[in-house]
Amino acid sequence: MSAGRGVLVTGGASGIGRAVAAAFRAAGDRVAIADVNGEAAASAAKELDAFAVAADVADAASVAAGVGRAADELGGIDVLVNNAGIVAGGGPLVDLPLQVFDAVVAVNLRGTFTVTQAVAARMIAAGRGGRIVNISSIGARQPTAGLGHYEATKAAVDALTRTAALELAAHGIRVNGVAPGPVRTPMTAGLISDPAARAAWESRIPDGRIATPDDITPLVVFLASDQAAHITGAVVQVDGGQLLT
Repeated sequence: MSAGRGVLVTGGASGIGRAVAAAFRAAGDRVAIADVNGEAAASAAKELDAFAVAADVADAASVAAGVGRAADELGGIDVLVNNAGIVAGGGPLVDLPLQVFDAVVAVNLRGTFTVTQAVAARMIAAGRGGRIVNISSIGARQPTAGLGHYEATKAAVDALTRTAALELAAHGIRVNGVAPGPVRTPMTAGLISDPAARAAWESRIPDGRIATPDDITPLVVFLASDQAAHITGAVVQVDGGQLLT
């Protein structure tokens, strides 16, 4: 494996995370793919010549162990991409089961916080700065009925991104976010396979199409690069213009 930066991608076994991991590997970086599905992480890592780490971001002990293993394998973590996220169901807020809400908060918000905390502490101790990119959603700013629980966690991730950027700047650690619109991933496969649902989504997008993971990865890689040296605390949408509607 090359001598590039050490990059940890959570939820990296599929979807946006896998595409991000592939992009960093293509750039010559060392990559650890962390995923709650250990077998899927191992499969993706084998294909990409990366490391696999089985870790559940909703479990603090699993995060501590996974981050430690990734840091050991990579020789330190220079870049963290907090991509792990779930929807876990949907429905009006008045009918949403509390366990669905709690599950989404545990992964999307608490998981982002816990992994950031663990990795940032190591970055500070190493004294060589770092880059953190959080995968958010335009749902943090544009509501969709039935997805309020998911969108609330992404709004919280945006707030966490800004606070982390402020607190970590003195340590040379930049923190930014990428907020996609709908993306073709395993998580959205059911929606996209329904012609009516897909048409409804596409009608909200001025560019007229649902994104692919490869539409998202260039911005993630850029924000983690030296070209973005004066950008921190930003959350940038990649949505085909959906927030304009």
